[in-house]
Amino acid sequence: MYRFDDPGRGLDSSGVTPLSAPVAVAIPAKDEADRLPGCLAALARQRDRSGRALGRDAFSVVLYANNCRDDSASLARSLGERLGLRLSVVEACFPPADANAGHARRAAMDHAEFSLAGTARNGVILTTDADSRVPPLWVSDNLAAIHAGADAVLGRVDLDEEGALLPEALHRRGKLENEYETLLTELSARLDPVDFNPWPHHATISGASLAVTRASYLRAGRMPRVPLGEDKAFVAELFRCDARIRYSPDIVVTTSGRLKGRAPGGVADTLRLRCADLQSTCDEALEPFRIAMKRAKWRGCIRHLFATGRLARNLEWAELLGVSAPDARRAHQAKTFGAAWSAIEAASPLLGRRFLTPAELPAQIAGARRALKRIRKGVLSASENVEPEVRVTIAASEDHRLAHGPNERIDGLVAR
Repeated sequence: MYRFDDPGRGLDSSGVTPLSAPVAVAIPAKDEADRLPGCLAALARQRDRSGRALGRDAFSVVLYANNCRDDSASLARSLGERLGLRLSVVEACFPPADANAGHARRAAMDHAEFSLAGTARNGVILTTDADSRVPPLWVSDNLAAIHAGADAVLGRVDLDEEGALLPEALHRRGKLENEYETLLTELSARLDPVDFNPWPHHATISGASLAVTRASYLRAGRMPRVPLGEDKAFVAELFRCDARIRYSPDIVVTTSGRLKGRAPGGVADTLRLRCADLQSTCDEALEPFRIAMKRAKWRGCIRHLFATGRLARNLEWAELLGVSAPDARRAHQAKTFGAAWSAIEAASPLLGRRFLTPAELPAQIAGARRALKRIRKGVLSASENVEPEVRVTIAASEDHRLAHGPNERIDGLVAR
């Protein structure tokens, strides 16, 4: 059992707190000599939940320096020694086709996984970025979430002081997007709740703060080798494996707000694009709230059908969602709910994503607020504020419920 906050327990002879699960931190780095001191110093300041230092042997760090033209590797070695970190530095030069964030993070996490392979207990892999600074309880809070039942943990991200230099119009847009994302996240949490990720939580997926058990890392097929968005691709694989993913609201990592980044397609490129075109489309997760509600209710419906063995017996859902017979068969033959839902979502024309522009956000925010107000009061009906075109009937006992509305029985389920 993990013990983070029992005073006087678990101290070694040096007075620091060892962790009761082996932990390895993976950091990909390319030409990050300017920011590595802050990144590694933050790791050296890790504490348990009582404020005690974790110490050198509590966790290991793998810094994967790829395609560096500066002294990132040698600087990291000297910093690791000076800061008292158990740090391994790996240097590599990828060919041009592979010189991207996906390959670098995969290599870093594979090295971290290998370092845990000989441990008697299942270890935990954490990853962050070389231009980021983790909070003092980063390791402890991630392990606490895993101890509580999560297979993977995602933290939130804030921009550092460089972010303050971005145009004011970009800050206004970011404020709107953050507000709308929070509303959509709560809508989803209330319409399709899961016990391992209770509300409140966030919806950020970032390699700047990701923790995963070694077993789940291997089960998901390791970090995908994709040029862009490797963190989102990996979380999608975890979801397909039915990994219990916790989006922890308490874990916040500070990352660079620079406009000239090291990884093509990363945060810096996104910020630069938005500075050049303030009306560029929002992230795909920020879809119209009515579609988001429909998606959440259908996901809850399919979750219940899968859990009760009815997905193959009641195929009305496939016709209503426009899913072809072969795609429906692939879905109900899936071994996990995550794989079934991913197949259905990809195959259904009704669940296609529509991108929003910043100009559309105020109206969408207002609509989402109205819907949430009624959901919180328990008075939003299954057909209100959604497009009324589908009905699925499920015969189920009253001790089950599909949370498309608080305290509603599942005699006749309407999923929109």
